[in-house]
Amino acid sequence: MHYPFLKGHGTENDFVILPDHDGSVHGDLPRARVAALCDRRAGLGADGVMRVIRTASYVRQPGDPDDLGAGEWFMDYRNSDGSLSEMCGNGVRVFARHLVAAGLVDAEAAAAGIPIATRAGLKVVRVEGDDITADMGRPRLLGTSVVAVDEHTWPARHVDMGNPHAVAYVEDLADAGPLIEPPSHDVETYPEGVNVEFVVRRGPRHVAMRVHERGSGETRSCGTGACAVMVATAEADGNRPGEADVVYTVDVPGGRLTLTWTTEDRVLLTGPAVLVAEGHTAL
Repeated sequence: MHYPFLKGHGTENDFVILPDHDGSVHGDLPRARVAALCDRRAGLGADGVMRVIRTASYVRQPGDPDDLGAGEWFMDYRNSDGSLSEMCGNGVRVFARHLVAAGLVDAEAAAAGIPIATRAGLKVVRVEGDDITADMGRPRLLGTSVVAVDEHTWPARHVDMGNPHAVAYVEDLADAGPLIEPPSHDVETYPEGVNVEFVVRRGPRHVAMRVHERGSGETRSCGTGACAVMVATAEADGNRPGEADVVYTVDVPGGRLTLTWTTEDRVLLTGPAVLVAEGHTAL
């Protein structure tokens, strides 16, 4: 069976996009197919797969929330190993870019904000020009934990952005090693695994990070990870929003993202989203 696909990325966090509007093409999207699509040597190559499906046509998977939100479109996101993921901040921007480019949402509605259903709840994404802004919702600053790479260990801040993150500060991003294997973590704190961000400071309200994504390995960028890093850093700096929004710049290996923690206690993620290819595949 040949079926259509697109390829896109947000700050080089790349995805295979599968249009499946009525759910008739991919069924439950087997893990093996996702892994084959994401294979960088034998497949199309990606950090994850996004199925574009109308929420009304989506068949729920075990572990999905009871309420998928009121959005017409559902982002059925899978990590590169085929496992389900709650959310992807770079992915939801690419998803919105595709909806506009395909004529599924008009420009006026996109500028006002597209409601997109995800496993982490409804996300509203505004498409205006090159950069796209996703309202990632309210952050949850939880406790502290420890992550380790080889013999090195670091304290980490636990931040929930609809998916779990452990934010650890290092002297040099090279200290975290090549991240061929997932960093070890406290399984009691993160029973479903965790995304780990290693962070260095670059200047006032400016940091850089590397990330090891749960189910995908080290990637060039992570949108929810950048949100978690910004929130943890702003908290450590005593910069929680009061009468004004708080804005940080987060550099990732694939580019730069702008994060805004609003006075309404919501985190806005702004950055590029690019579609680079489309075609058909039999994978």
